[in-house]
Order: sequence, then structure tokens, then C-alpha cells
Amino acid sequence: MDKHDERYMWLCLAVIVVGTFMAILDSSIVNVAIPKMMTIFGAAESQIEWVLTGYMLTMSIVIPLTGYLTDRFGGKNIYVFALIIFTIGSALCGLATSTNTMIAARVVQAIGGGMIMPVGMTMLFQNVPLEKRGLALGFWGIAAMAAPAIGPTLSGYIVQYMDWRLIFTINIPVGIIGVTLAVLLLKDSPKTIGKKFDIFGGITSALGLYTLLLALAKVSDKGWTSPYTITLLTVAFLSLTAFVFIELNHSDPLLDLRVTKNFPFTLSLIISTITTIAMYGAVFLMPIYMQNLRGYSAMQSGMMMLPQAIITGIMMPISGRLFDRYGAKWLTIIGLIVVSGCTYMLSRLTLDTPYNTVMLIMAVRGFGNGLAMMPMQTEGMNSVPPAMTARATALNSTVRQVAGSLGIAMLTTILQSREAFHNAIFSQSLNTSSPAFTKASALVQGLATTKGISPTAGKSLIFMQIYGSLIKSATVTAMNDTFIVATGISVFGVFIALFIRGKASKKVKLSEEQLSMEI
Repeated sequence: MDKHDERYMWLCLAVIVVGTFMAILDSSIVNVAIPKMMTIFGAAESQIEWVLTGYMLTMSIVIPLTGYLTDRFGGKNIYVFALIIFTIGSALCGLATSTNTMIAARVVQAIGGGMIMPVGMTMLFQNVPLEKRGLALGFWGIAAMAAPAIGPTLSGYIVQYMDWRLIFTINIPVGIIGVTLAVLLLKDSPKTIGKKFDIFGGITSALGLYTLLLALAKVSDKGWTSPYTITLLTVAFLSLTAFVFIELNHSDPLLDLRVTKNFPFTLSLIISTITTIAMYGAVFLMPIYMQNLRGYSAMQSGMMMLPQAIITGIMMPISGRLFDRYGAKWLTIIGLIVVSGCTYMLSRLTLDTPYNTVMLIMAVRGFGNGLAMMPMQTEGMNSVPPAMTARATALNSTVRQVAGSLGIAMLTTILQSREAFHNAIFSQSLNTSSPAFTKASALVQGLATTKGISPTAGKSLIFMQIYGSLIKSATVTAMNDTFIVATGISVFGVFIALFIRGKASKKVKLSEEQLSMEI
């Protein structure tokens, strides 16, 4: 690789990192501002949740299309288009005057946001030589992994100290810079003329993914056995089954599922699914623990997550360089062991665990995530023929999107069921004859004479305080149970990682024709 090509590689990487960070950041930065939007727009929770759900569902429809669009129109053109649409959507979000206009603006934003990450990754694989992909994708991974953790911190600061609309409008200058750099610096990407659009594949994938993710998003409210959830899951199953049949028999499929015959790529998808579920578990559960149980502010909760984001970002290029030298197997195994150990430590949290201890556990967990995830994904993508890179990245992004939603839905269900179980057990010990209540009643008798509180009102107050403490104890115990499940998922990932091929296998240089035959 000559110096000119290497210089372009880094310029391409810098442009793509800007867009990727902006798109992924905005998928997590909105959560903290939801209560503020409810107040400003006078919206109920069932309405405002579509600000998040609409974004997620739109991305699920758009992502599978990116492979075809990249092949047909070229990566540069689609990437610039995606940045423009995302920036326009961000501006519309900043100008929204009602819940409906905000939801519509978020849909526009998601059309661009859903394209940015898979198209950017495709362009990287097209422009980065095999021997430097680990390092390059490590720097790209800074945006992909750090943005979800930085989002709540930044959002908490903006909502608490500035105008909440800045969480959207801050994207406008960044988007303009990104579009300008992409137009000026990126080279035209190869196009496949005459490629036909797989319309039936597009319809079945859109319907299947939409209903599947909607069911997973609503399952915590509706329940797994409700007619609403069962209907959506049935439609999703039938649609996705039809999609698989269509794709396997189509001459030019929307998502070429035959790429899953490539063992390293399929293995990376499985590990990516497992680690995404485990990762989203902590991202979902920790704010509940910090804010609802410990009483910390959104800003303090976000600051607790910040060291994890920083360490993950630092580890991405380091693990990429190590991958180029040693391969993915042991980096993935060691990283997942660290994640498993830290997730288990999170299952030992109590209502008195020091703030700094929680921060340290999360920081070490970020080290494990940063060490494992990028080498594993790079290993899988390196085994894919160049002609199929766009379709493989679209499939990879689709699987991650579904895995994240599945992880949150599954862990939410476990948390709720275990919370109900522990509430029932703990409540049995709460009655007027229990030792704790008898002792508290004696204290109330003393307060009644000094503070003017009637014994009846005092007993009711102390009863509610004890009950509130029991509810918190039940919730943190249920959370511990949920983290145990997440630990088991991470350990399973370690076992699967043992099947990753060692570095020696990389010495065999397969031609594109050989790889195509393998697939």
C-alpha cells in the first residue's frame, strides 16, 4: 500500500467516523430528554415513546436496503445522501412544536441514520487493505461503541443546564461539515449498473422486521402472551420466513443470505448477537439502578457511564492493532471473559454499593467490550468476498438492531417477573406485628409527643417508609437475578468464541473466486 493510498484511507476513515458517531449518538441521546418533551408537548407516555420507537422501526426498514443502494448508486453517493437526510431530520426535530411533528422528524432522521453506519462500514472495507483493517476499524469502533455511552451523559448535561433542543440542533453544523468533507474528500465508489431491486424481499423484510421490533418494544407493557404481541410475532414469523425463502431463490437478493454459509462470518454474527444482548443489558439496567433505586440524577448516572465509554474508545484502535498482529480468537475470548466477570460483579450490587465501585466495574467492563467486539466483527467481514461486502454489512447491521431490541425485551421481562416474585416474598414479612414495625411504632410514640404527629398518622408514615424500602430491596434483588442471566449469555459467548479460527489460518490467501465458491 503506497503512501497516497494510505493517506486516502485515513481521510476516508475520518469522514466516516464523523457520520457514524453523529448517527449512533442520536439514537441514545434522546432518552434522557423524553420527560422534558412530555412536559413541553403535554404528551402522555404512550404517545412520546414513539419518538424512540419510530426511530428504531424506521431504521429496521432502511438498513436491509443499504446493500442494494450501495451497489446500485455507489457508497459515496448514498453516504452523502444519508448525511444530508439525517441533518435535515435533526433540524426538523429542533423545530418540532408537537409530539406528532417530533415523531415525523425522527422518522426522517432515522432514514439517514439507518444508512450511515452500514454504508460507512462498507466503504471502509472497500478502501482499507486486509492487513490494516483491524487498526482502521478500531478507530471506526470508537464512534460505534463510545457514542451510546456518551449520549446519556451529554444529554443529561444539555437538558439540565441548556436548551433541550440542542440535542438535535447540535447535529446541524456537524452534519454540514460531514457532508462537505464527504463531497470533497471521498472518491467515487464502484456502481453496479442494471441491478434490479428485489421488491418482494424488500416488502417481506420491512414487514417482518417492523412487526418483530414493535412486538419486542411493546412486550414489557403488553406481555408475551397478549393477543397484541402474539399477532405481531406471528406476522413477523410468517414475513421473515417468506423473506428467507425469497432471498434463497432470488437471482439478485436484497440480502444475500448465502453469505451465512461462510463459517467465520456466521460465527461473528452469533457472537455479535450474544455480546449485543449482554451489552444492552447493562445500558438498560444501570440507569434504573442509579436513578430509580439510588436517587442519582440523570447527569450523575451519565457520568458514571462515561469512564466506560472513554476506555472502550481507547481500546478500539489498540484491539484493532492487536488483531492485525495476532488475530481475533484470543482477543475475543479474553474480552468476553472480562465482560462476563464484570457482569457477574454487577449482579452483586446493593443499595449501598459505593458510586466509585460501580464506576470502576463499568470501566473494566468497557475494557472487555473494546477488546472483544471489533476483532470479532473484523474477522467475520474479512472472510467475505469484496463483491458481497455491502450485503454482508447490511445483514450485520440488521442482526445487531434486532439483537439490541431482543436483549432489552428479554431482560425487561426477566426483571419484571423476578421483581414480582421478590415483592411477594418480601411483602410477607411486612405486617403490623413484625419486629421492624413494632420497633418503629415505639419510635413514633416518642415523636408524637415532640413533633405533634398523631400515633395513627405516624404509624401510616413509618409503614409506607418500610414498604418503600422493601420495594427497593426487591427491585435490586430482581436486578441482580437479571444480571446473572446476562452473565450466562456472556459466558456462552466465550464458549462460541473458541470456534474462531486462529491466526495461522490467515496465512492462506484465498482468492475472491475461492471465497465465492465457499459461500
